[in-house]
Amino acid sequence: MKRIQLEIKVLSPLAIGRKKPGGSVSEAADYIPGSVIRGAMAAVMLQQSGRQNADLSEVGGDFQALFLSENAAIFHNGYPASAKVKNEGDGELPIVADEVQVLPATAVSSKTKPGFKRERNGKCEGNGVFDTLIDRFCAEGYDSLYDPSCPTEKGERVEPYSGFYSHSQYGYLKHSVTKRLLTRVGINRCRATSESEILYSLEVLNESFPVESKHKSKDWLPVIYRSSILVNDDNLAQLMTDFINAHTFRFGGAASRGLGKVKIEANRVEPNTDVASRIKKFNAALQQRWREWGNLFGNRPLENRVYFTLDLQSDAILTENWQRTMVISSDMLRQFSQLTDYPVELHVAYSSYDYISGWNSAWGLMKDVELITNKGAVYLFSTIKDKEKDWIEALERLELKGVGDRTYEGFGQVQVCNKFHLVFREDAK
Repeated sequence: MKRIQLEIKVLSPLAIGRKKPGGSVSEAADYIPGSVIRGAMAAVMLQQSGRQNADLSEVGGDFQALFLSENAAIFHNGYPASAKVKNEGDGELPIVADEVQVLPATAVSSKTKPGFKRERNGKCEGNGVFDTLIDRFCAEGYDSLYDPSCPTEKGERVEPYSGFYSHSQYGYLKHSVTKRLLTRVGINRCRATSESEILYSLEVLNESFPVESKHKSKDWLPVIYRSSILVNDDNLAQLMTDFINAHTFRFGGAASRGLGKVKIEANRVEPNTDVASRIKKFNAALQQRWREWGNLFGNRPLENRVYFTLDLQSDAILTENWQRTMVISSDMLRQFSQLTDYPVELHVAYSSYDYISGWNSAWGLMKDVELITNKGAVYLFSTIKDKEKDWIEALERLELKGVGDRTYEGFGQVQVCNKFHLVFREDAK
C-alpha cells in the first residue's frame, strides 16, 4: 500500500463533537477522527465535480475507488503534533513531531507529579513515565505480586498515564490540545435579530498555542496535527496527494460560521516495515527481564516462544461471534491475519471501552451507536519460533490495514511492539 503523510495546520477553531449517547452536550474530541478527514475530502471532491447531491451508489471513477470500493483508502486519525520545550537560552522552542503515537495502557506515572521528566525554569515538570507490561508478565510467571512505585526518593504511588507522545532528539514529549467554549445566540430568520431563549455554547479545539519568546512575550503559533492515508493504487495515491495540496478543507461542524478551516500538506512516504526489528528487541528485553526476576525468586525456564504485542493506536470496533468485545482473542487474531491454522496464544490483555456515535453527512443521518475499545489497549501474544517469519509478514499487513470494523475511517489502527514497552521503572523517562 502507498502511504500519504498529512500535516494538518489549523487556521480556525475546530468544532469536532464527540456525541455521547444519552447526553445533551456534544463534547469536543482530543484529536481529528479519520472519519472527519475522510468525509471532508469526499465532500470537496463531490463539490468540485458538481455531483454533491448525486446518489453515491452511482458515483464511479476515482471517487468510487477511493471511498466506496472493497479496497477503499484508509484514513487514519489526526493526532496533535505541536509541542514546546525549553530553549537553551531564555524562552521556549516550538516542536512539530514527525510521528505521534498513543501511550500504551500499561504506562504509568507519579500520582502527585505525573509526566515525562523535563526541566522547566530550573524545576522538573514530571517524575517520569515508565511501562509495566513486561514486569507484570514476569511477576505473574514467578507467582509474585507487582506493585510499582515512582522511581524517586519518596516513592509516590503511580497511576495509569495516557495520551499522545513522541520521541525525538528532545526526548519524550507529551502532546495535547487545549479547548475553549464559544457562546452563540440563535437568529430569528424573519427579523434577522437575536432570538430570545436561544443561547448555546460550542466546545472547540483551539487553533493556536502560545510560545514564550526570549523577551518573555508570547507568540501564538498554529496547532499542527499528523495523520496519514493508505491507498492501494500508486496512480490514485499521486492524484490524491496533488488534490489535497491544491485545496483547503473544513473539518467538523459549524463550517458556515467560520470554524474548521485547515490547510493540509501531503507527502508520499514509504510505509514503516520495521516489525521484525521491534519484535526482536522486545523479546531480548523480555528475556533479560525474566532472568533478572529469576535472580530474585529462583530461576524458572521461559517458554521458547516468540512474544509480541498488539497496541491499539486508535479506537477499535471489535466483534467476535456477532457480539461486541474489548479483547482481541487468539481466534480473532488468526482471522485478522489470515493465518487460521497457525498457533498463537493470548497471555494478557489491558483494555477499556466507551461508546461513540456520529453524523453521516452523505446520508443526513445519525450513525449507529458503537461500543469501542479505547485506543492504547495492549494485547500480549506468543507463537512458536518455527512460524515467526510467517507471523511477521502477517503483522506487517495488519499494521497497514488495521483490525475490526470501519478501518477505512481510522478505527482499529494497531502497532506491533510499541517501543515504549522497553522503558522500565529504573529508566523512567
